[in-house]
Amino acid sequence: MLKDIVVNLPLGASRDVALDYSVSVAAAFDAHLTGIAFSYEPLMPMTVDMSGIPADLLERQRIENQRAAAAAVTRFKDATQRLSAEARVVNVPVGSVANLFASLARRFDLSVIAQPEPEKPTLDRLIIESALFDSGRPVLIVPYIQRAGLKLDHVLVGWDGSRTAARAIGDAMPLLLRAKAVEIVMVAGEAAKSDEIPGADIAHHLARHGVKPELHRLVSTEIDVASTILSHAADASADFLVMGGYGHSRLREFVLGGATRGILGAMTIPTLMSH
Repeated sequence: MLKDIVVNLPLGASRDVALDYSVSVAAAFDAHLTGIAFSYEPLMPMTVDMSGIPADLLERQRIENQRAAAAAVTRFKDATQRLSAEARVVNVPVGSVANLFASLARRFDLSVIAQPEPEKPTLDRLIIESALFDSGRPVLIVPYIQRAGLKLDHVLVGWDGSRTAARAIGDAMPLLLRAKAVEIVMVAGEAAKSDEIPGADIAHHLARHGVKPELHRLVSTEIDVASTILSHAADASADFLVMGGYGHSRLREFVLGGATRGILGAMTIPTLMSH
């Protein structure tokens, strides 16, 4: 059941894709929506002594941050007039925001966060990773190019037999049950060498819940898993993706990359991830 949703409200954004999308999800599931706007405490350069920073400069920075958070809350209230909703402003040091959001997200069924825009400084990437690793809840990432609300005409489910993929399917079940079509996709480096159908067991599991998925094996020897999935999503006109997030440790994903980072960097459809 999706009855309690939280969305991260970015500061200074002219348009909040995560807010718009979360409103459509909350409306579809008759869920309560909570918006969190972080008001950052004044940021002081590491090389500057406290005595060298004018008090009025710190106060102006604090006021600007508070105004930005208040503006985010106003946008939230305007967008949620027909929903059960509430907004909170949380004062926090910049370095603590990711861990704090993950802690808050533990008390909700789903958290919604916007995909970071390329080459723009943002804390959203850290918030996404922290929410995935530390909240124990699914995270729905909305592409920064997203315009439409929730649509479940064709949902892709990434399946590799991993714990995180299984967790994502369980977390996404309320959405899968509403989907018009569900397709389980598996990426392999070569064609199958037997008559066994990979993914059949998970397809049977979904069928017992009332979901009737199709199985699709994607063979890719030249491009990475993320690109293979996103290319297929475009070809299939998919509008939603479900997958496990970060199958390895933070350090290994940071050094070596992985499907999760690839999807986050180039995603074109809303994606529910679980860890």
